[in-house]
Amino acid sequence: MAPNLEEIRSASEDKLRRMKTHLGALDSALVAFSAGVDSSFVLAVAREVLGDKVIALTAHSPSVPQAERVEARDLARRLGVRHVEVESREMDDPRYVANAVDRCFHCKSELYRLCVEVAQRERVVAVVDGFNADDRRDYRPGQRAAEERAVRSPLAEAGLTKAEARAWSEAYALPTWNKPQMACLASRLPFGTAVTSERLAQVERAEAAVRALGLRAFRVRYHGDIGRIEVAEDEMDGAYARRSDLVAAVRTAGFKMVALDLEPFRSGRMTEGAGLSLPVV
Repeated sequence: MAPNLEEIRSASEDKLRRMKTHLGALDSALVAFSAGVDSSFVLAVAREVLGDKVIALTAHSPSVPQAERVEARDLARRLGVRHVEVESREMDDPRYVANAVDRCFHCKSELYRLCVEVAQRERVVAVVDGFNADDRRDYRPGQRAAEERAVRSPLAEAGLTKAEARAWSEAYALPTWNKPQMACLASRLPFGTAVTSERLAQVERAEAAVRALGLRAFRVRYHGDIGRIEVAEDEMDGAYARRSDLVAAVRTAGFKMVALDLEPFRSGRMTEGAGLSLPVV
């Protein structure tokens, strides 16, 4: 059953007011903006509260699909927010390339370094991100990087969850309100498999081809010659019916074999498979 967005908004009005109060107290802010559900909502509310004293920063790297870059530009323009685009160089860090379980920390360290650098140059008071209250229950090594750079998280500070961010995004007429969960392309590689530009590009091509078939919530996981497709539960029947098309689509990206996972896609499967424990909340 689809969630009742109006009920979700009604139950979380106080949280939204707290978020606006927290943002207003900052005077000015730079939003680490990926064009995902959470950062888009933070940017929209920051624009509402701070007006021209908010800047959006999007970092580009081989781990970010080209389509996401275009969406970020379009949405920042739609919101009337000044948009700064920078090149992120986490691929130059051998610790990131090694793809250990703390890979996200090294990626976010580079992102927030860039954010703080631009914020200081522009004399912006604070850097904020899209970390939400639900993220506290997930394995998020990147949040340690945010803490080290004193990055604020308006959603989490106000107690707003992912579902609440989606519901309020719909009220704000943001096109991202029902956007599937996104993550960097490096998350498609098992921990311990080195991150390379070639592998990221291969995954990006495969996912673009699968998306062109009409699937929305899925991942193409990299396993050498094998591309393993995880599909959301409500799209499993349709994916199985079009399995020959899926095989052809993923093979066009250079994978020799294609597997359709019988377990539905859900965020966190890779970390669970690595035996990583979640924080106690």
